[in-house]
Amino acid sequence: MKRILLSGYNGKMGRVVAQTVSEREDCVVVAGFDIHAASESTVPVYAEPTEFEGAADVLIDFSHPSYFPKVLGFASARRMPVVVATTGLSTDQRKQLQQLSQVVPVFSSANMSLGVNLILELCKKAAAVLSDSFDIEVVEMHHNQKIDAPSGTALMLADGIASVLPQKPHYMYDRHSQRKKREKNEIGIHSVRGGTIVGEHEVLFAGTDEVIAIRHSASSKRIFATGAINAALFLSIQKPGLYDMSHLVSAIGG
Repeated sequence: MKRILLSGYNGKMGRVVAQTVSEREDCVVVAGFDIHAASESTVPVYAEPTEFEGAADVLIDFSHPSYFPKVLGFASARRMPVVVATTGLSTDQRKQLQQLSQVVPVFSSANMSLGVNLILELCKKAAAVLSDSFDIEVVEMHHNQKIDAPSGTALMLADGIASVLPQKPHYMYDRHSQRKKREKNEIGIHSVRGGTIVGEHEVLFAGTDEVIAIRHSASSKRIFATGAINAALFLSIQKPGLYDMSHLVSAIGG
């Protein structure tokens, strides 16, 4: 049974992860980290990761970019595999993750859903075929409490599509501020925030007289929790390196 540390324990996703783990027999949460250490949990929750002196196999991080340096420092000091599900990380923080992956296994994905990562591959295949004659737009919708926009998943989809295009596109986030026709070499990225929408992502390939839409809809945060837990179990037996959902998908399929 794998022992999991859960960063962001008292957050919305942290609570979902803890509940999902409690229903499994292959892993257990031994402690949590959270800026708000007060908790009614049956496991200890620490405001400072360095306060944890027990043993664990892997760390799952669903915290916040402002808390992330503490997570990074702990994983580095303890040489502990870490699954990073926190969104909105800066470019510097991404570079620090790459550096950490040289000494410990690091799993990083903007979206922990298996379904989202499968549609990413579909979008890349579609873009490779359609890019010459279709315009590409990404639309994402989330609840009214989400802070970052566009979502990390929207950027992940756009980056994946861009990687297969013959010419590097630029991203258009704020179309209303520019009074001009749409440029051919761009990907529009649009954010909607409202209500309790868990997560909706749609990629539109708009051509002459036809539109192709590839869409993913999340009805529960549980899918992200399950993905993160599976990633943690996968990562706990890997060598140092930087892993993502494509590695997990391959492991499941293999």
